Amino acid sequence: MARHIVCLTFDFDTFSPFIARGMTSPTPVSRGEFGVVGARRLLGLLKNRGIRATWYTPGFTIETYPDIASRIAEAGHEIAHHGWTHMPPAAWDTRDEEAADLRRGIETIRDLTGKPPRGYRSPSWDLSPHTVDLLLEHGFDYDSSMMGDDYTPYFARRGDEISLQQPARFGPPTRLLELPISWSLDDFPLFEYLRHQGGVQQTSLPTDAILRNWIDDYLYMKRSQDWGVITYTFHPFVIGRGHRMMLLERLIDLLAEGSAEFMTSGEAADAFLARTARDS
Repeated sequence: MARHIVCLTFDFDTFSPFIARGMTSPTPVSRGEFGVVGARRLLGLLKNRGIRATWYTPGFTIETYPDIASRIAEAGHEIAHHGWTHMPPAAWDTRDEEAADLRRGIETIRDLTGKPPRGYRSPSWDLSPHTVDLLLEHGFDYDSSMMGDDYTPYFARRGDEISLQQPARFGPPTRLLELPISWSLDDFPLFEYLRHQGGVQQTSLPTDAILRNWIDDYLYMKRSQDWGVITYTFHPFVIGRGHRMMLLERLIDLLAEGSAEFMTSGEAADAFLARTARDS
């Protein structure tokens, strides 16, 4: 049976990415703070369209803004792990530091929802050599940080040996399901200006062009395969701006016209695993 699943996902960072980069002055803090305004708008839109989404939320956001975090959970959305800080796993000096941040985030989500998170998305989509092992040790079912496919979930490997002067040696797959993502389906690099030590990211593309790209990715999935999952990544402080909210409204409505089945990341993972079990 044909199924074309869409996961609308929100990285509810607020200003955690900026302070992880040492940007703690009032303006970058306020820039991330706008994410709370955006989150309120998004909750209204999702309720109006009858869609449940996955909010990848740092523990920092949950503990800084407990009221809006509770509203998201109470609305029936999935709360998934996005670090406690917004430090990329590959940036930690040791495995123990990464593990401590992971555990702290798990406990923060457990305190909010009454249960540990099933899913994980790494800050800045940069895993360490330890991340897959740590996720397995802590009982995660799925990750959404890698880009080895576009419409078909797959099982994350561990133990890859990657060297400049040698052919790659790939490790064995694990039970951790990967829901692949792409920078081209992420709002931040397409819309946001960022000045940092290494240079300037200066982008603010017209919404019509982005809408066409995002819809065409879905339509290609629908044309090329009977069963697939596409994951869009949004940030409330980015997509929550007025003209971008209108873009998201149009995207949702066009996807619905194209028979998209909206799911949380956890639901999409379950659907894939059930399909895999039937076919095996």
